Amino acid sequence: MTAYRGEIWLINLNPIKKSNEIEKIRPALILQNDALNSGNYPTTIILPLTTSLIDDAQPLRYRVEKREKLEKDSDVLIANIRAIDNARFIEKLASLTSKELFTIKNLLDEVLM
Repeated sequence: MTAYRGEIWLINLNPIKKSNEIEKIRPALILQNDALNSGNYPTTIILPLTTSLIDDAQPLRYRVEKREKLEKDSDVLIANIRAIDNARFIEKLASLTSKELFTIKNLLDEVLM
């Protein structure tokens, strides 16, 4: 199993350590670069998605329309960046376009800078 940047995967985020962390089995966007993704690096940097939608919530959220195996419109939770163990990956659901990924990177830069 190799997950690539810009793909959305179903990921098991349980168990959690703190009540304000995102939990459950849910889709997540692969954010980490493909040089690490293709190697034997044991963790991957992700952004979780939620179907609890909030309109006009940028830069904290980015809306992704349902596609491929992603069954519902979802918001990428920009501020919930997280590194996870690669054993948490379940199934590839979809891929984002390069334009969508570029927008998410700009939103992440806005949140972090």
